Amino acid sequence: MKNISYILLFITLITHLHAALMVDDINNSIQEHVVITRGDIQILEASENIRFLSQQIVKGYFFLFDLPKKEELKNELNLRLIDLANNLNIIEKSTKDSDTQDILDFLAYSKDQISQMFSEDISHENAALLLDYSETLLEGADSIASTHMYHFTSEEKMLMMTKKMEYLLERMMKYYVALHIGFDNPTNKKQMHDAIIKFDANLQMIAKYTYPKRIDLLKKHLMKKWEVNKIFLKQSEKIFIPQLMDMSASNIEVLITQITLYHNQNQ
Repeated sequence: MKNISYILLFITLITHLHAALMVDDINNSIQEHVVITRGDIQILEASENIRFLSQQIVKGYFFLFDLPKKEELKNELNLRLIDLANNLNIIEKSTKDSDTQDILDFLAYSKDQISQMFSEDISHENAALLLDYSETLLEGADSIASTHMYHFTSEEKMLMMTKKMEYLLERMMKYYVALHIGFDNPTNKKQMHDAIIKFDANLQMIAKYTYPKRIDLLKKHLMKKWEVNKIFLKQSEKIFIPQLMDMSASNIEVLITQITLYHNQNQ
């Protein structure tokens, strides 16, 4: 009987020890996941900011062909370049991935080239180069984001989607202006219309989402303003009102930012 009791006691101890080790493993996995997730969130948010800035900066340069207050706009563009550099630094400090580091080198080079062109006279040659660099920054940001992707919660999905809408709005405005300063070609037209379609698709997701009353009012206001903007964007070959359209797009971005903040606070 004593032998059986010892065996039972041994089995019980082993079972408890195994369970304790499993709990430790789970806790360690959770802690590791939290660390990775936090880093990934920082990288993904920085990537979205780079997408946005890549379009906004070049759009601003295109406006220099027509806007009278050029010095004020140049100062604003230089601030956006600082924002771009800061987001590149966030990614550099948040990742140890060698491929990401290599891509960052290309993006840093593109940023430096853009900065150099801002110190030169405005020209269509530089505008064409900037258009290419904006796509380089965009592709790099997309590649970095895909490397650090993870399974989003529903709130994180909405958050990243609203940030993408901000970028899409800048993208369509970039091509809206580009088409009227000497870059009127089928590829650029398609890029603008693709951005409109993607923005529309994301807006439909916002339309279906249940918000509290205050945010719901913002949503309805956003949808009304977008419908008006979309009409003028699609008629850009007949009616070109860049300053009015940019002002209206900025107002739409303010509404999207408030919805983004709501999702950010509800993660």
